[in-house]
Amino acid sequence: MIRDFQIESRTVGASAPPLVIAEMSGNHNHSLERALEIVDAAARAGAHALKLQTYTADTLTLDVADGDFRITEPASLWAGRSLHELYREAYTPWEWHEAIFARAREVGMIPFSTPFDDTAVDFLEDLGAPCHKIASFENTHIPLIRKVASTGKPIIMSTGMATEDELAESVAAAREAGCEHLVLLKCTSTYPATPENTNLATIPDMRERFGCHVGLSDHTLGIGAAVAAAAFGAVAVEKHFTLRRADGGVDSAFSMEPEEMAALVTETERAWQAIGHVSYGPTEAEKKSLQFRRSLYVAEDMRAGDVFTAVNLRVVRPGFGLAPKHYDEVLGRRIARDAAKGTAVGWDLVE
Repeated sequence: MIRDFQIESRTVGASAPPLVIAEMSGNHNHSLERALEIVDAAARAGAHALKLQTYTADTLTLDVADGDFRITEPASLWAGRSLHELYREAYTPWEWHEAIFARAREVGMIPFSTPFDDTAVDFLEDLGAPCHKIASFENTHIPLIRKVASTGKPIIMSTGMATEDELAESVAAAREAGCEHLVLLKCTSTYPATPENTNLATIPDMRERFGCHVGLSDHTLGIGAAVAAAAFGAVAVEKHFTLRRADGGVDSAFSMEPEEMAALVTETERAWQAIGHVSYGPTEAEKKSLQFRRSLYVAEDMRAGDVFTAVNLRVVRPGFGLAPKHYDEVLGRRIARDAAKGTAVGWDLVE
């Protein structure tokens, strides 16, 4: 049994609806005012947590413009740009974090972040981050995973691109370094991702294989994949979030707008509620509807001793008589007493 746990006041696990995480990333477009507006909009949409990314261009890469450091994949949203240039545009200034964390808590959300190096982990610990995220591109960065795990805080780790062996190594490193509460997020590291490459059937397999809770870091458009993930038992769903895609920004093309986030929160909770448990037979709510099944009824006025025939015995609604399966047993037998049309047939009426 995988234990549920708390991140601040929120339960994470099978006993609670999926934790919906709004990922700000670089959608603040270098404006603290806009960043705070994103926090407020995410809260109004019902998101439970607000996530940042904590790095600088220099903690992620080298300031080299060409060769290995230039994005050349034609299909990439960022084709032609250098890594350092991209990260310089996308990063969230560290001096903003305190204000963003404070605003998130004011509006009832859990603030946390993805650290990308040891100094970021220490910085987030000083801010009182209640958990930490490991990004897909860092899920083989064993030294960073050990550093994060040493805080004793829950870890949410995206699994994009990772093989089974790589994940096994990363999970083992986290646990050995002190992580007690781990959530792996099924993730496809393309931007945007396509539904056919999302492979949500991996969620229950991952839960069984690694003995931890599993969620989804979703880069697809819309809410379909996230709702399906909740039906597979995802305990958390992370989506990039912006005020308006039309405003631009490094992640805007695959980010969710407020109305979509509100729908996501509602529908993932409905999917979680619908999972329930293995159940056969009428629920309490259904018992009132049993009357609308068919059953055996007298279809013409009959006198004691008359024979039941296909004319005077019918299988009709409502369901207060004998079940339809008894029709052939009753047919050809005699009625025990006078009965008017519309009388439910019970065994007491059959000789």
